[in-house]
Amino acid sequence: MNKIILIGGAPTIGKTYLANKLSRDIKLPWISTDIIRGLMQKVVRKEDYPALFYPPMSIAKEYLEKHTPKEIMNDQNKESIVVWRGVQGILDDGYPWESYIVEGVAILPGFVYKAMDKSKCILPIFLYEDREDRIREVIFKRGLWDDADKYSDKLKEKEVSWVALFNKFIKRETSKYGLPIVRYRDDGSHFKEIKLLCGF
Repeated sequence: MNKIILIGGAPTIGKTYLANKLSRDIKLPWISTDIIRGLMQKVVRKEDYPALFYPPMSIAKEYLEKHTPKEIMNDQNKESIVVWRGVQGILDDGYPWESYIVEGVAILPGFVYKAMDKSKCILPIFLYEDREDRIREVIFKRGLWDDADKYSDKLKEKEVSWVALFNKFIKRETSKYGLPIVRYRDDGSHFKEIKLLCGF
């Protein structure tokens, strides 16, 4: 049977690493919602889809300063509503793949639940992290919207707050829709659990 694996979760959780590793292990192609968003931005007008154009790097500092963690998360989810249209287009068509992986922050439980009604091939996996100290470690080391050394610790703390909030949102939504969720573990053992959920 064809398999469409959808991997969702908060920023910094390791979705891209997981998709890449899973792709190599089970020999499936994968694409990220970041790539889908970038392609969509090239073919739509900003005035028609303003949520698709998240604040650019040039004003990220100003945006972070002016918005609360909840507002930032809500803006991210507004963007995801639009990006999901691109994901849905791939799910509906599938060309050139029959089995594949899609990962990204725009893979939200509510969208996935509705998509599963149309296709029995969809296997959703959501990752979460409930340790704020690990979220902080990743953001302070790597950065989120830009390299960590390019903006202040105060703004990085704002990012930590909204990412932690997003993790709680994912836990709540997966519970609401009865979808599988796996806690990130430093030893990588979550990967084995995910492979079992995918039937490998």
